[in-house]
Amino acid sequence: MRPGIVLQHGSERSLDTTKVRSDIAGFIGVIPQNRWPARVKPGDFIELPLFSYQELATNSANRLFDAPTKRAVRAFFENGGLYCRLFALMVRSEQDLMVANPFEDLFSPLIERMRGQEDIGILSMPVLGYIPIEFGAGNAVKIPCEPIWEMLLKHCQEMNNRFLIIDPPRDLHGPPLMSWVVRFRKKMKKAASFGAMYYPWLMSGDVEMPPSGTMAGLYARLENEKNPFGVRWPPANIPLRGVTHPSSEVTWSEIADYTECGVNPIILDKSRGVVSWGARTLSEDDQWKHINTRRIVSYIREQLYRDSAWTVFENNSEELWKIIERVIRFRLDDCAAGGLLAGDRNGNDYLVQCDRETNPTEVVNAGQIHVRVWIKPMSTTERILVDMRIGSNDMIL
Repeated sequence: MRPGIVLQHGSERSLDTTKVRSDIAGFIGVIPQNRWPARVKPGDFIELPLFSYQELATNSANRLFDAPTKRAVRAFFENGGLYCRLFALMVRSEQDLMVANPFEDLFSPLIERMRGQEDIGILSMPVLGYIPIEFGAGNAVKIPCEPIWEMLLKHCQEMNNRFLIIDPPRDLHGPPLMSWVVRFRKKMKKAASFGAMYYPWLMSGDVEMPPSGTMAGLYARLENEKNPFGVRWPPANIPLRGVTHPSSEVTWSEIADYTECGVNPIILDKSRGVVSWGARTLSEDDQWKHINTRRIVSYIREQLYRDSAWTVFENNSEELWKIIERVIRFRLDDCAAGGLLAGDRNGNDYLVQCDRETNPTEVVNAGQIHVRVWIKPMSTTERILVDMRIGSNDMIL
């Protein structure tokens, strides 16, 4: 180098596609029939990758998208999001969002596309909060778009590294809301840990909006500000940006009731502004009740899966099993050093097993490799089993 010339290295994010990201959001919006482009049908969709809200605002397709989704995308970037994918589904009317089998009737092409977008870690469909609801006797309520929430929650469970942020219906408050959430979380017991709900809706001046876009941005902000592993941070007790006040007041006496049933309250703290005051999933299982626990395990599971993808078509032998153990342990050492795992960080609190016991003759003959990984993520006191099955589509937890 010549005197006076200094070489400086930038801090740009690596483009290594084997590194799992948890900050990329996917927003599902709708395009009503009166704004459809030519030669489309219900279930077709538009997809836009976005690195800023300005890209959406200046895009020629901007006029097609529904207003709630556009506001959610704006809130995402205002709150620290760096990248999202916007999907806009062709619907004839809101009745298309009130069917018993949304996957077969409308969503199957979109879900298939999202399966291929493996780096989407956060999912939201803000427009569902506007669908009319039906009140019954007492606290009974019928949510016509509930089958879509069920479908999206199961999709996140299937993808494993995807987390759904659910918006409560705009007109649902208090005991009727809590009663519905309790029923919904029991119904979705196996998938409940892959989603969270926030209440109430938010105000930006006179504009009311569902909280999911804002919270997705907060999730992404933590992931990027708390490198290398922002997923270990609970997305709570942090001021929200672009918000003036909640649409309804949640009193301190109500916070415990909402939290107990799986709803994360959003409150107005006079000294700090609008703050998310909860970090609970919808799960009733104590092992999965914290959002950061669920996302840590999902992150590790996906990262181990990608680290091990090269083993497909390799000679399935004991030598390969030992290599896999070493690769996984190396990754877990990295996760422990980054604060994702509890314990003394010397490897004693996570175990890896890939041997003849996990791979008997019938497993080898089926072209599979089974690996058992026990980890103790932050916010838990017990080990959680990640049962990897390389060469198969099955992976537990």
